[in-house]
Amino acid sequence: MASLTLKNIKKVYPFNGDDAKKSKKKKKDDEPEKKKVNLQITDEGVVAVQEFNLDIADKEFIVLVGPSGCGKSTTLRMIAGLEEISGGELYIGDRLVNDVAPKDRDIAMVFQNYALYPHMTVYDNIAFALKLRHTPKDEIDRKVKEAAEILDITQYLGRKPKALSGGQRQRVAIGRAIVREPKVLLMDEPLSNLDAKLRNQMRAEIIKLRQRINTTFIYVTHDQTEAMTLGDRIVIMKDGFIQQIGTPQEVFNHPYNLFVATFIGTPQMNLFENAKLVKENGKYAVKLDKLTVELSAEKQEKLAKNNVQPQDIVLGVRPEHITLEAGLPGTVDVSELMGSTVHLHVTSMGRDVVMVVSTMNMTGAEVAALANGNAVQYNFPGHCCHVFSKETGINLEA
Repeated sequence: MASLTLKNIKKVYPFNGDDAKKSKKKKKDDEPEKKKVNLQITDEGVVAVQEFNLDIADKEFIVLVGPSGCGKSTTLRMIAGLEEISGGELYIGDRLVNDVAPKDRDIAMVFQNYALYPHMTVYDNIAFALKLRHTPKDEIDRKVKEAAEILDITQYLGRKPKALSGGQRQRVAIGRAIVREPKVLLMDEPLSNLDAKLRNQMRAEIIKLRQRINTTFIYVTHDQTEAMTLGDRIVIMKDGFIQQIGTPQEVFNHPYNLFVATFIGTPQMNLFENAKLVKENGKYAVKLDKLTVELSAEKQEKLAKNNVQPQDIVLGVRPEHITLEAGLPGTVDVSELMGSTVHLHVTSMGRDVVMVVSTMNMTGAEVAALANGNAVQYNFPGHCCHVFSKETGINLEA
């Protein structure tokens, strides 16, 4: 078991000869650095990850999450030793491992595509790494059977991978990793090839697994639901930079900027760009069209501490925090009944506003009144308002 420290980690993919010539030919002295496909391009090459700083505690479950091309898998591969670190320092425990071979880092990795040996049985796939280490046969047998029991694949030990479902293959891949009892277990989008039902089941299995083995987990995904349900802390990335680090609740309730606010949460947070932050009787409030909402005491304190002045803002309100009561008018465009909730797309102030409304205490007539084309009014409480700078996109409470 081990802690990890990443200090100013950077990854640059150098140009090959032809790319370098093209870059020099096109770039003028006063021309700014360019971006292409979400990655920064400099004279050194394509910068995939930069200024990555993170301390991971022993046995912590960390999730790296972000859109495709944000650098999360590259970061994981640098930790594994599969990618060379261009700059910075990586410590596993107190040991600097920048130049240590992957096999000597005491880590194990679970890949997106399972990477099982098709000609071997499940038993032999799980036992393979132990056999390479010349582990005694009785110990191999004990560890393989223990892992199979933890993952509920004992009945499949004699089968080959082609006879297994996707979820079963992923369990075998995880079993092969955990029998080595690594200090760090790396998982690179392990559930992305599974259907929705299997993903839900495997998420639960990974949570159970985490409780049964004493290992530090680093998990990469682009699925924010996986990030929110699995991680002790989430590292949200964009364009090679960390945007925010925090617990699932912290990043949901206190997003650092507009990117985090819209990336975390389903449906996506509503953003109102025509809002104002005002001060009335010494209290901060948000004003949207004819509606004025006083902010909560916690938000008052943070804004006052930052000496935030009244200004035009981008107001963020999550769909589940909007209530159907006297306030702003709108017209229902789309009504999606989802069982215990109804998702409404409402046209208001010339834009689409999404709401998630609970139907638990509604009568059938009240639910029917939310049909397409009907008029509604909506409001939201002050403790659920997120105020972002129009200029920087940063949360003014941060």
